Amino acid sequence: MTLTTRKRYVAGGVLFIIFLANAGAFVNWLAEAGLISWAQRVCERYVTGTAITVIAAMLVIVPSGTVLATYIRRCRVCDAVLLRRGKYCPECGSRV
Repeated sequence: MTLTTRKRYVAGGVLFIIFLANAGAFVNWLAEAGLISWAQRVCERYVTGTAITVIAAMLVIVPSGTVLATYIRRCRVCDAVLLRRGKYCPECGSRV
């Protein structure tokens, strides 16, 4: 284990402790603002078993990345991301 790795572990531990110390204050602030009770009412009203079933079915039926696949392509030669619709790859010049 290198010194850099140990420094990252220590820094991560310190940041995690700071996060845990402030999480309670953040949750109390949300409760005072009324956002937690509002979220509970929304869940009771709108997040029913039927809604969860429909969402799960849609996640299974619709393949992942369908929307992005129409806009983002990759070059077959150099595997560069092609964001524009062109006939040639701007990185390597091969025909797409």
